This record gives sequence, C-alpha cells and structure tokens, in this order.
Amino acid sequence: MNPQETAPQPQIQQQVPQGITIESAHAETNDFIHRVYGWMGIGLVVTSIIAYVIGNTPSLTNAILGNRLVFYALLIVELLVVIFLSRMVQRLSSTAAAVAFLVYAALNGLTISIIFLVYATSSIASVFAVTAIMFLVVAAYGFYTKRDLTTVGNLAFMALIGIIIASVVNLFFMNDHVSLVISYISVIVFVGLTAYDNQKIKAMNTVVAIGSEMEKKAAIMGALTLYLDFINLFLSLLRILGKRK
Repeated sequence: MNPQETAPQPQIQQQVPQGITIESAHAETNDFIHRVYGWMGIGLVVTSIIAYVIGNTPSLTNAILGNRLVFYALLIVELLVVIFLSRMVQRLSSTAAAVAFLVYAALNGLTISIIFLVYATSSIASVFAVTAIMFLVVAAYGFYTKRDLTTVGNLAFMALIGIIIASVVNLFFMNDHVSLVISYISVIVFVGLTAYDNQKIKAMNTVVAIGSEMEKKAAIMGALTLYLDFINLFLSLLRILGKRK
C-alpha cells in the first residue's frame, strides 16, 4: 500500500467572478493550468532527484531504508504533511502551502527511493516515460471532453477505498497474485481519477482572479492532486511492467 493512496482529495471553495469575457476566461484558464502543471512538474523533479540520489548511494540507502523505524516514521510524517496541507490550505499563505508541497515531494522521494533497490534503473526510466505519455493523454481527455466526469470520479474514489482495504489485508498474506491484481485495478482507478481531476482543475479558474492569493493556493492544491495521480499511476505500472533486479 502506498501512503499516497490514503491522501484526502484537496477541497477548494469556488467563487465565480463577475464581468469576465470569453477571451479573458480562456486566458485565465490557460494561465491557471500552466501554474498547476508548473508546480506539479517541480514536485516530480524534486521527488525524482531525491529518489535517484538516495537509491544509488549505499550509505544513504542504509541510513534511510535500512532501519524500519526510520522508514515507517518517514511514511507517517509524509502522510501527516499531505493531510495538513489538504485540511489547512484555506488558512495558509500561498508561500507556506508551496513549502508544504515541496516538503511532501521531498519526503516522497525518500520513501520512493526503495524502487531503485527492487527494479533496474533502465526499467524505472522506461515505465516513467510510459506513465508520462499515458498521463498526458488521459489529462488531455479530461481537459477537453464535454462529458461530465463526476460519476467517473466518484466510482474511482470508491474503488480507491477498496484498493486501500485490499492492500492492507494483503500485507498479512503477502500474496503476489493479489498484489498484481491490485496493481491492474489501480491503473484503471488512477486513469479515471486523472481524467476527472483535470476536468475539475479546469473549472478552478472560476475560483478567484489570476494572480490572487487564493488562486496561487488553488494552483498548488491542483498540482498536489495531479502529482498524487501521477505517482500512484507510475508505481502501479512499475509493479506490472518493471524489470526486477
């Protein structure tokens, strides 16, 4: 089970601004999406660099991953950070929210570095590329489709709860076949969530005016949501396609 799977969905209060034109609305939407994906990209870069450095430095690997208490403590802190950010974003400044997001990305890099002990580096890179392509295709669908994906999002979220429960139960049995089935289902679930979350984020441009404090925080929360979708999709695909050492 991944700690990312238990992270709550960020909630942003929406307020529709008055007196905007269609052209300005499109411009604001594009600016907001660029900001969201910019933060998401920064988070992925931070996570990737830290994971690579830790996973390929034996002394650091032993210090962080060699001690179970340290590893589980990192998982707990990681979960607390994302819960704190999700619940307290309305009270935080945009700077504090950005720092919390980057701290979470860094902690995630520490825990995810374990994949370099299990899978070949070339395989990790290949699956990451596959994930990026799949994510962009699904994100584009969610962004441009005129279909309301709320039902898809609700079903995916309910399925995610089932995945978490099944993953916890499987910790006691350690059944590889069950783990593989969970991974396949997880791919479907996070594909659905990626499409739904992109549609939801597209609508966030109506929250507040571009450049305002609330807009900056909304962009960070949108980035966190997509970051979680990407990471979980990547880990699920890695368990299916990854070549073990």
